[in-house]
Amino acid sequence: MIIKSIDTGPFKLDGGAMFGVVPKSIWQRTNPADERNLCDWALRNLLVEATDANGRSRLLLVDTGAGDKQDAKFFSYYDLPNGKTLTSAVEQAGYSINDVTDVLLTHLHFDHAGGAVRYADSSHTKLEATFPQATYWSHSGQWEWATAPNPRERATYLKENFMPLHENDQLRFIDRDGLDIPGIDLLYMDGHTEKMTLPMFQVGTSQPRTAVFCADLIPSAAHIPIPYVMGYDVRPLVTMDEKTSFLNRAVDENWLLIFDHDPTCEAATVERTEKGIRIKERGALAEWL
Repeated sequence: MIIKSIDTGPFKLDGGAMFGVVPKSIWQRTNPADERNLCDWALRNLLVEATDANGRSRLLLVDTGAGDKQDAKFFSYYDLPNGKTLTSAVEQAGYSINDVTDVLLTHLHFDHAGGAVRYADSSHTKLEATFPQATYWSHSGQWEWATAPNPRERATYLKENFMPLHENDQLRFIDRDGLDIPGIDLLYMDGHTEKMTLPMFQVGTSQPRTAVFCADLIPSAAHIPIPYVMGYDVRPLVTMDEKTSFLNRAVDENWLLIFDHDPTCEAATVERTEKGIRIKERGALAEWL
């Protein structure tokens, strides 16, 4: 199995929203804000080369960034566009959009699912799947949550990012149909949003280890402390419980954590300290794999 990190960031989000009840005087030490209280973040995705149970080669893309379909007013809140595109990032990694066989959407918020669908032409009247040969995967519980959004998440569930996949019969539910790729397991989290999916990869041969894409359970290395929970989370106390269980397992099993939004740290390991679980080592994903 080969895993590559691709980045379609940077973009910006409000520092207070990203750190919830943690005071700005603390979080700005690691994530300084600009005059609008916005911090820099990444839009990090993964490309995974694997072989399925039938011996077929699969190229899995995990998440798709924000895409480029929204209008200038919407994107101005996040300092987008940033000059990067998902398709160019895939090509720079050595693949074409037709090589992608599967797209796993950890959840359907705009900054994770926005690149799943694109305009078919310059007239901006027709939408199509960005990866025409791919099967797209979501959890059925997340799908139900996104298609009938609560008031808290309504602004981030944009139906143009995922309804065309359903209408074109390219969407499957991972809890019903199964990804069927040996070496890839899934964890489901309900604190940030309903049934967010975290893929776990078994990597290495001589010394195999587990690498986990943390999605928005732990969006950056700065969010490792248990109380550092985003204001975006619909069930913050559930997030804290999920993080506690997740991080204890990460220490015990020496997991490699991959961060989707950290602007500088792609991956890290963790350890127990007197202050709780903290970063042990950090670096680029390629250094670990």
